[in-house]
Amino acid sequence: MTKALLADLEWRGLIAQTTDRAELEKALANPAALYLGIDPTAPSMHLGNLVVCLVLRRFQLAGHKPIPLVGGATGLVGDPSGRNEERSLNDESVVSDWVARIRKQLESIIDFDDKKSGAVLTNNLDWTKPVSALEFLRDIGKHFSVNQMLSKDSVSSRLEAGGISYTEFSYQVLQAFDYLELFRRHECILQIGGSDQWGNIVAGLDLIRKVEGGSAHALTVPLLVKSDGSKFGKTASGAIWLDPQMTSPYEFFQFWLNSDDADMPKLLKVFSMKDHAEISRLIETVKENPGAREAHRALAQEMTTMIHGQKASEMAEMAAKALFGQGDIAELDLATLDSALAQLPRVELMKNQQIPSWVDLLAGSGVVDSKSAARRIVKEGGAYLNNQKVSAEDFTPGKGDFLHGKYLLLRKGKRDLAAVVLL
Repeated sequence: MTKALLADLEWRGLIAQTTDRAELEKALANPAALYLGIDPTAPSMHLGNLVVCLVLRRFQLAGHKPIPLVGGATGLVGDPSGRNEERSLNDESVVSDWVARIRKQLESIIDFDDKKSGAVLTNNLDWTKPVSALEFLRDIGKHFSVNQMLSKDSVSSRLEAGGISYTEFSYQVLQAFDYLELFRRHECILQIGGSDQWGNIVAGLDLIRKVEGGSAHALTVPLLVKSDGSKFGKTASGAIWLDPQMTSPYEFFQFWLNSDDADMPKLLKVFSMKDHAEISRLIETVKENPGAREAHRALAQEMTTMIHGQKASEMAEMAAKALFGQGDIAELDLATLDSALAQLPRVELMKNQQIPSWVDLLAGSGVVDSKSAARRIVKEGGAYLNNQKVSAEDFTPGKGDFLHGKYLLLRKGKRDLAAVVLL
């Protein structure tokens, strides 16, 4: 079972580094506890977090016990990994709120109810806050060599870039303390994380050996990048978040649907829970019939359903179709419509303002450069209001045409869209 799991992770490109592979396989021959630390540095997890969370889920499906740790303590300090400047420190009340929000998101990814391998949510503030500074220095700090700490990539790169505070320098000690506590409390023998966490994880292994004489393991996951080398999970509008208030289910669905064809083999292997045969089949569809976007749609459906639920996924897909006349746009709820129309060229009207004609509205949106061009669209049969054909040049929408009393969708031909918003 363990060999099959690790082989699956390798096939998916999800192993960057591990401790001794043979010993790791032995340690995982029977159900074991493993943990993943997630620091609440924002109100939500993002796609980078999701990559490693799904690895935790794969271990759980193989019979192991996952321990997601939300860092109420380390989130107050800040991890120097991957940063060239000090992180802004947040108040404890803010971090506490973010901890709660991230815990809720984890429930859509990890099973907390399974009696045998149900996940255990932990917060390192529970064992860090009661320890005094003197106790921590005497009992934990004495086991760390400053020379070794300085050699860690996350620290040395910051020193070269201009320096690092003692606060962030101490992060690796706190993370090592987490591993030691989970080893003691839950017999946790494996920590997983992004490849930039290798130094911090190894520090935990050393601490477990020195304090408890115990043996534990590490497995890191490559940081995901696009085929062009740019960072995955970033768009022109920012990061792709798991919180629906920060990235709507529609935007989330569209992210996968609009992903570059060249990225699809990697994205399917990393994110999809489908088996190898189905993933390989979907990868072939990208080569054979890229226009159908079968693989993109399958991944969009799977991931949006996992994170936001079946109904939100169906509504997001319905919106994508309805915008281009392949569904009834009137069936969309207001939240989905808000998101779907947010990026379109728009005309804003006041509620007491007289509604202009369709021709005036389209020209005002900038989709066409003149009213005469808009009239020509009507004559040629390419004018639509809320997916209904407009046949008269002087057609003027009424208040009853506004979807949810707020929006009109204008369409020129098959793909050129604009929105009218009633303020």
